Amino acid sequence: MHDATLIKELKRKALEIRKWVIESVYRAGSGHPGGSLSIADILACLYFHEMRHNPKNPKWEDRDRLVLSKGHAAPALYAALALAGYFPVKELYNLRKIGHFLQGHPSMITPGVDMSTGSLGQGLSVGVGMALAARLDNRDYRVFVILGDGEVQEGQIWEAANAASHFRLNNLIAILDRNRLQIDGPTEEIMHDEPLALRWKAFGWEVVEIDGHDLEEILNVFHEIKHNERPTLIIAHTIKGKGVSFMEGTLSFHGKAPTHEQYIRAMSELEQEERELNG
Repeated sequence: MHDATLIKELKRKALEIRKWVIESVYRAGSGHPGGSLSIADILACLYFHEMRHNPKNPKWEDRDRLVLSKGHAAPALYAALALAGYFPVKELYNLRKIGHFLQGHPSMITPGVDMSTGSLGQGLSVGVGMALAARLDNRDYRVFVILGDGEVQEGQIWEAANAASHFRLNNLIAILDRNRLQIDGPTEEIMHDEPLALRWKAFGWEVVEIDGHDLEEILNVFHEIKHNERPTLIIAHTIKGKGVSFMEGTLSFHGKAPTHEQYIRAMSELEQEERELNG
């Protein structure tokens, strides 16, 4: 069991991330709120508890790395980075503005972004390279890669998975955002993924499954995998659009900003949750 104060603080951070996802995408008039909202809890646990990093020194050589392979969820990553202190929170108002460092997909011009992503299927290969580099340089940092469940239908993911197993990269942790929806529909209708856990195990990975919105479960699994001798896949079962009732479990907001009326409603729901949390 983790301290109740820690859990409450992480809930607060996840809620702040969600609010900024809605705010920044609404102001930009474009973006991907659904897949950003589904990873807010995971990002809160990573940036405000689990990962070793230093906002005052984004290029610190011994920092843990994070690759957001599902790069369209950049609004959530940017919110986490801003709240962690990598750049002023007010910069989130500039999402997707021409010439600004908060581009539509992660770019290494943004403080705290370890890899430019956007073309799906490439992030795990990058993570393999980073994890190998840590071994070659005799450093003990870990590499976290956040994957989309539609993304793992791509062949390059499985080449990278095979390489990670071959080199026994126990410092590589992949987190699969299993919200079961991709741009064209439910994942199982586009290209079935199941039995997903068995497939990754067959490739030589340690595999665990969690509720990706349960902060206690997320923290526990990060603790439990620290001594794994092989790469680890965390299948995080999530809900696309989590936290905003009319966005949950729908594809309607994949690549679409909320209207003014939807923005007001979404922020009202999140602010109500915030009041309840603060009691």
